Amino acid sequence: MSRIGNSPIAIPDGVEVKLEPKNVIIVKGPKGTLTRQLHAKITVTIKDSVITFTRPSDEKEVKALHGLTRALVNNMVVGVTHGFSKKLEINGVGYRANKQGNKIVLTLGYSHPVEFIEEDGIKFEVEGTNLITVIGPDKEKVGKISAEIRAKRPPEPYKGKGIKYVDEHIRRKEGKTGK
Repeated sequence: MSRIGNSPIAIPDGVEVKLEPKNVIIVKGPKGTLTRQLHAKITVTIKDSVITFTRPSDEKEVKALHGLTRALVNNMVVGVTHGFSKKLEINGVGYRANKQGNKIVLTLGYSHPVEFIEEDGIKFEVEGTNLITVIGPDKEKVGKISAEIRAKRPPEPYKGKGIKYVDEHIRRKEGKTGK
């Protein structure tokens, strides 16, 4: 019995959900449109502005897909109504971020600046010179782009320099000690 898979999703006002052939679901809302192909073993029904999910059997794989499918569709509905965001913080002397048009330019101690261009639906906001916010309706894309930005200069444990998530805690190490 899947507690997540069995719970229905209420469709909020202003959101339109369509189910196409081959289990393709399209969710339209004020923040954008998201499309996803769902697994064929899970049956999706839309009735009276409520989305429900059913599975044909209790096999282990199908049970896992039941909860996963419900969570993915719920993220789509939340994304087109409220959107998702991740905040990144840049620490280090001379490390900074600038927004230039539809891209951010990061100065991270390399011989060249690192640039990230806004993709479809994903927007960047820079507060000051050391806070970057990645905003978009697709939770997966927001997380992926945030991880790519962080990977350009991950935080190091000795001085804490680098790019980290705002809510991330960096375990600090003690440096070398002299004699």
